[in-house]
Amino acid sequence: HGLGFPPETHERAVKEFSGGWRGRLNLARALMCPSDLLLLDEPTNHLDLDAVLWLEEWLRRYQGTLLIISHDREFLDGVITHTLHLNDGKAKLYTGNYSAFERLRAEQLRQQQISHEREQAERAHLQSFVDRFKAKASKAKQAQSRMKRLEKLAGTEAVRAERPFSFQFPAPGRLPDSMLQLEDITAGYLADPSTHADEVANIVLADVRFSIEAGERIGLLGPNGAGKSTLVKTLVGELEPFSGERKAHKDLKIGYFAQHTVESLREGASPLDHLQDKAPGVANQVMRDFLGTWNFAGDRAFESVDGFSGGERARLALALIAWDKPNLLLLDEPTNHLDLDMREALADALADFDGALVLVSHDRHLLGMVCDSFWRVADGVVESFDGDLDDYARWLKTRGAASKKAAKAGVAARPVVVEVVPEATPEERRRQAAAQRESEKSARQRVKKIETRTATIDTELATLETRLADPATYDGPTSEMMRLSQRQAELRREKEALETEWLTLVEQLEA
Repeated sequence: HGLGFPPETHERAVKEFSGGWRGRLNLARALMCPSDLLLLDEPTNHLDLDAVLWLEEWLRRYQGTLLIISHDREFLDGVITHTLHLNDGKAKLYTGNYSAFERLRAEQLRQQQISHEREQAERAHLQSFVDRFKAKASKAKQAQSRMKRLEKLAGTEAVRAERPFSFQFPAPGRLPDSMLQLEDITAGYLADPSTHADEVANIVLADVRFSIEAGERIGLLGPNGAGKSTLVKTLVGELEPFSGERKAHKDLKIGYFAQHTVESLREGASPLDHLQDKAPGVANQVMRDFLGTWNFAGDRAFESVDGFSGGERARLALALIAWDKPNLLLLDEPTNHLDLDMREALADALADFDGALVLVSHDRHLLGMVCDSFWRVADGVVESFDGDLDDYARWLKTRGAASKKAAKAGVAARPVVVEVVPEATPEERRRQAAAQRESEKSARQRVKKIETRTATIDTELATLETRLADPATYDGPTSEMMRLSQRQAELRREKEALETEWLTLVEQLEA
């Protein structure tokens, strides 16, 4: 998969690519340049989930020193070994990944007795989140995945309470049971006559049956260009389907965040100007109070958006959506430009939102924290995905391997001589069936051994990460620190090899 450039684009001039794809080109150039030190500033911006997973694997194998600025916590957890925290004009280095940093930082804040009441309130909020999810969880795998993410946050309440702000989406006025349905939809785009003279339309999705009920929280997964944004645009009503029917309840109120929403804010206008455009008859003080809850307090409400950062513009766009009190949120990559604090605040706000949600995001933490179910968009098909995000990552790997095999088979294709094989006798069929049963038995035994060994590796890796996160480790002999790091790398390689073998065996058993 790599960074997602299809073969037909490899010879295209750079000027023909959009800003997001040019960003990918710059990233590719940095990765391919031989180096001992690699500096990456927000490398996952404008990447889809497939490309983020690929980049994570690539960086794990990078032999040099890596310095990353990123607001994707799961990406950081998968790649980094140290965290440099910049705060109040000072820099402090912590050992361990981002989750380890949160725990250490939380311990420091607790020792300083900062905001005890706020910490307790945050702990109660997290517990209510856990209780609410347990009540709503419908699939065991997704429930287990969500609980693992929540366990990571346990003990970090002090850090979360230290966040500069929080916000919420107001409760919807009405919440119909059956909100929106797509029935037998064929969706896509009219073809450009200059490049597709013989085509009338570019069909992206076919035979789509998709419905959204009150309270549903759906995450859309799928390779880059598979049609996730096309599906969202069809749900919004922005894209008229070629065939089929879109049925919306009369009380449906959509809040839509598109990938281009941040760029569509009016130049030269302030947050207050944007809000006045939506509600011309509302008193200024009411609007200023509302903007204050989104951290546009005081004079910030009057400043031009031209001077805003990407994160501030995205926050304003979300505030404008919240003003309308939607009962269905359709969010297409809302975390681009958002920093970690803002992403956490968005996750909390979406978790507390009473309406329905459809989310496209490359941020696995956000998807895992707020979505109760997943749908996969791939190869023109939209279907329910019965698994969690780890299952989806494995599906991507097997899909990529299958594509490579198919490509090799196509290149090596030769005329085939068909040989007529006599029908097997009953005795031969019994022997073949017995051999197949024995083979399946061996495969199942090997799968169990792999699962047992993987669990042991996970336990040892957790112990190693705890020791490597302990500052005392670095006060001792350098040789001990090197031994721990080498053992960690060995276990990660072994686990990766075992997971690949496990996937192959499971595919054989399911065939």
